[in-house]
Amino acid sequence: MMHKDDDEIQVTVFVKSSSGSEVASKLSGYFVVKGREFRFTAIAFGRIGGHNASVKIAKTSLDKIAKMDIDTEQLQLTIQRKLIEGDIILPEGLKPPS
Repeated sequence: MMHKDDDEIQVTVFVKSSSGSEVASKLSGYFVVKGREFRFTAIAFGRIGGHNASVKIAKTSLDKIAKMDIDTEQLQLTIQRKLIEGDIILPEGLKPPS
């Protein structure tokens, strides 16, 4: 049985800065969902046990997102997956879509 990504939240992730080593990097940036921008930080891990990312979004932002009828748990998982898969926009002169 094929699983369709109907529950996938449409979100664009922008990473503004990254610091750290090959093992772990601290990322900061923002994401755009339903035309609104929210900041996040994340710790991205590589190597040991495969890639993973821990995403942190301020509680005030999560409250606003919940009021937009968006599942905040699903949103965080989507952002985490995008970070791991590299489905992000980096600062090399790229502008957010208008």
